[in-house]
Amino acid sequence: MADPNPNPTGAPARIDGNVLAAKSLARFGVDRMFGVVGIPVTSLANRAVALGVRFIAFHNEQSAGYAASSYGYLTGRPGVLLTVSGPGCVHGLAGMSNAMANAWPMVMISGSCDQQDFGRGDFQELDQVEAVKPFSKFSAKARDIREVPGCVARVLDHAVSGRPGGCYLDLPTDVLHQTVTESEAESLLDEAEKCRLKEEMSNVLSSQIEEAVALLRGAARPLIVFGKGAAFARAEDELRKLVEVSGIPFLPTPMGKGLLPDTHELAATAARSLAIGKCDVALVVGARLNWLLHFGEPPKWSRDVKFILVDVSKEEIELRKPFLGLVGDAKRVLELINKEIKDDPFCLGRSHPWVEAISKKSKENVLRMEAQLAKEVVPFNFLTPMKIIRDAILGMGSPAPILVSEGANTMDIGRAVLVQTEPRTRLDAGTWGTMGVGLGYCVAAAVASPDRLVVAVEGDSGFGFSAMEVEFDISYRWL
Repeated sequence: MADPNPNPTGAPARIDGNVLAAKSLARFGVDRMFGVVGIPVTSLANRAVALGVRFIAFHNEQSAGYAASSYGYLTGRPGVLLTVSGPGCVHGLAGMSNAMANAWPMVMISGSCDQQDFGRGDFQELDQVEAVKPFSKFSAKARDIREVPGCVARVLDHAVSGRPGGCYLDLPTDVLHQTVTESEAESLLDEAEKCRLKEEMSNVLSSQIEEAVALLRGAARPLIVFGKGAAFARAEDELRKLVEVSGIPFLPTPMGKGLLPDTHELAATAARSLAIGKCDVALVVGARLNWLLHFGEPPKWSRDVKFILVDVSKEEIELRKPFLGLVGDAKRVLELINKEIKDDPFCLGRSHPWVEAISKKSKENVLRMEAQLAKEVVPFNFLTPMKIIRDAILGMGSPAPILVSEGANTMDIGRAVLVQTEPRTRLDAGTWGTMGVGLGYCVAAAVASPDRLVVAVEGDSGFGFSAMEVEFDISYRWL
């Protein structure tokens, strides 16, 4: 590749905005980038690749955005989407919106028109910063090349701080073509590094932890509910310790499945209606009391249930108004709860009436489902292929495959039939119920976990939204 910035003899070496943006991404930990290249970001992508950032190209920014959002969830680091200006940015908003709804860290970087030509009908002109505001938690625009490193650092940091979500960076064409000396670039990178946001620690009061444990200890029918927020926090070890020490039954939300095995004897998945309808205290960790959990309201939940809600977002606690709210990282809060229980242990025991009731109902429902699965139906129904898929997955052992599921019937039946035994091995339509995410999610899973098989269980409509990405999967030899 020809050097776009030839260095006259004796003149200080200079780099342009494309190179500085690529250096910033590599310096601040980005090693994968998804997207569709074109004017004005092709050089940026090439420069990033030259610095060791792997670029995964898609047919459409929508699927690339879904890949970036789920990559953020699977890795705990912001997934990065690169788009062209105007329509490319608009197409990418689907992925950013999905990241916001699911609280996954993602950064969308889009090129934009030359600043001096804005408002004159320039090529693919759009006020992109304003356009993305309703769909992002933070946005930045580099108006000069010297702002590029700081802007890159800020969007990456904001994507993971507090409640994770989508952030946006706008890089105008003229900024990408501006130049600075290499020494000035290094100084700018160093300064941006110094100003990066520090990780926030949980500020839960010890008295709140004591109250939470007292509520669980005093409950007749306690329940632990956890979701993908706990999965993102890597809280599986703390959850396992809490469940096994306290003996409290647990219920995962769809993407919380696998944090503890579905086959665990205290799993209440097969007795969901009984568990949420009769529990008197529910510890909800990294799961929102939204439509997926019936808003925590009757008739699905008891009118008298007391919720202990653990969430990284103070605003979420204030919105739901639980009996007790614990603001902080799920892993850290559970560590504190486990420590408090260790100091004054309690355990329901397998003969506890509540545990026995959950166990009995679970076994009844599992036997009923197995009887349905054993029937030979011609032509086959939804259960027939699900049983084949389940048996194949269970026969693979560890590491368990990552299951990607989308489609209304596909997800509804799959949740009941398909078994998750390891954390972060289920990706589905999520909080927003988004169709079309499947193939983008598959790519992200393959990139994030190359040692795992990725299995896509797709409804026909959901598959149709992103079917052309199959060609791309073949070209990368993922199929």
